[in-house]
Amino acid sequence: MQEVKVLDGGFSTQLATHVGDIIDGDPLWTARFLVTNPNAVISTHLDFLKAGADIIQTNTYQTSVDGFSKYMNLPEEEGLNLFSKAVDYAKEAINLYKEEIKNKRNVINANPLIAGSVGPYGACLHDASEYTGKYCSTVSEEILMNWHRPRIQKLIESGVDMLAIETIPCKQEAKALVKLLTEFPNSKAWLSFSCSYDGKSIADGSHFQDIALWCYKEALPGQILAIGVNCIAPQNVTSLLKGINENCKQDFIPLVVYPNSGEKYTVEQGWVKKEEGYSLQEFIHEWLDLGVRYIGGCCRTNAVDVKKIRAEVEKWKSN
Repeated sequence: MQEVKVLDGGFSTQLATHVGDIIDGDPLWTARFLVTNPNAVISTHLDFLKAGADIIQTNTYQTSVDGFSKYMNLPEEEGLNLFSKAVDYAKEAINLYKEEIKNKRNVINANPLIAGSVGPYGACLHDASEYTGKYCSTVSEEILMNWHRPRIQKLIESGVDMLAIETIPCKQEAKALVKLLTEFPNSKAWLSFSCSYDGKSIADGSHFQDIALWCYKEALPGQILAIGVNCIAPQNVTSLLKGINENCKQDFIPLVVYPNSGEKYTVEQGWVKKEEGYSLQEFIHEWLDLGVRYIGGCCRTNAVDVKKIRAEVEKWKSN
């Protein structure tokens, strides 16, 4: 059985405990702190490692050359180099963590890995369109590939262990990214989608399982580590995943899941508190049974949540 890897949690949520700033609403989101407060970025990574994360993601979800140019007046080369710095900060956190645990025995996550976070085109539009995919009807595949290419290339060159291609809201961008990945045949990635609340579709209305399975099968053999969902309420996950591995006796497909706390984000109101009392942890065993092998938290989850996820994963493994 493939090993289960615990991911980190919501970077902005944990980062806020170090910087004390309101991060949501900033057009650069957490990426601004790559310039203004690198130590807080490193400390955030370290928090997740101490909580039990096997894989930490670089602080690059909403990072783009054009964004740094527009909002911080940084030249193109300097903006691109911030991707390398983001990887360096993750590496520094791992070095600090390894120093802390060097005399400890039976550490579960003794050799953590780094996933280069690749957010969708919509994340950098700063209009919440990563939750709708509305831009995909006007932006061509070529534009999407040209926009993502330098980001992905810089992350790979900087030494990430894998790519976390996440919050993909539309079929067109997913296909563009799978095509783009063929230009980097030695790199591996997981693909995680932004989904609607109907339990079957991604944000643009395309059927989740159809497009996710298409990506998995059309990619280079072995290049896609997992397919799945993120930035979604935990109670909406199971219906999206159910059935993917029921008819795959010979070809097990690893799944990735890292949901939000259950709150919903709107541009007008920010995060709206969840009405139901669902917790992410109560679904973990169910998801693992369905084939989830990469599991963590997204928005509004923190290091405490990652620690709880780790505990549930260990319980499941011991059963």
